[in-house]
Amino acid sequence: MDERRVRANGVEFAYLEEGRGPTVFLVHGFPDNAWSWSHQMPALSAAGYRVIAPFLRGYPPTEIPAAGYYDMATLVLDLKALIVALNGGEPAFLVGQDWGAGITYNLIAAFPELIRRAVVLAVAHPGQTRRTLLGSPKHIHRSFHWWFFQLSELPEAAIAANDFAFVDYLWNYWSPGHEDVAHLAQIKRMLALPGALSAALAYYRAMFDPMKADPTLTALRQACDRPIVVPTLALCGSNDLRGEMLEAQKAFFVGPYAGILVDGCGHFLHRERPAEVTRLVTDWLQRRN
Repeated sequence: MDERRVRANGVEFAYLEEGRGPTVFLVHGFPDNAWSWSHQMPALSAAGYRVIAPFLRGYPPTEIPAAGYYDMATLVLDLKALIVALNGGEPAFLVGQDWGAGITYNLIAAFPELIRRAVVLAVAHPGQTRRTLLGSPKHIHRSFHWWFFQLSELPEAAIAANDFAFVDYLWNYWSPGHEDVAHLAQIKRMLALPGALSAALAYYRAMFDPMKADPTLTALRQACDRPIVVPTLALCGSNDLRGEMLEAQKAFFVGPYAGILVDGCGHFLHRERPAEVTRLVTDWLQRRN
């Protein structure tokens, strides 16, 4: 597994790469980084794929832009640029978890020609999330961090306190009983680097503040609302509340869609049940319809 660099959409991205064959992009979420896919990369490489896991913008060793946007349309352009730069613009496979899943939904709606098949983990389609969230107190509570992160400065101080105990809390809240000590220690070291934590929180702050969205990307934001034609598999842990949305979100797809609950795990299902999740992902990528 090699760590490499590429410039895309005006940002220098770091990424992990392993294997040869058709390209699969694996996209991480929060609080996490590209090493989240350490179980999947060797397995997918052994199955005959070239696997690329980028560190998203603002997540070291990827560059933290001194003055840049973190809205969803910008993140979609980042991933599009990475696919063009690293796969020559040829269609690739795409797998995303958490924020990576959110970016995936939007990219496959706006740029379906770039993706052969997609897998989304642990996050529902943004349209389904909007439909569900406002009428469901339990889902609002499940996403408490969205609201907390809108505050200024306090979230940075709270997350960094006590050796980033907030990171341990989130992982245990979302994946109860799952131990991932070495991986969490690596995430904490990353978030402790200058500017990294504020960059990660900027994703959430851009969700609700239109002033934090790139005003030149209005047309792209509209394209992200298109029905999805790319064959897509949605996976969620059976212990993750967001799994309740998998069936209803079929309404946002006009291409092949399947939703599967992975028994006995939570939000970080690809690390809780790595063999089972990797098998489901590989089976989906290899399907012909």
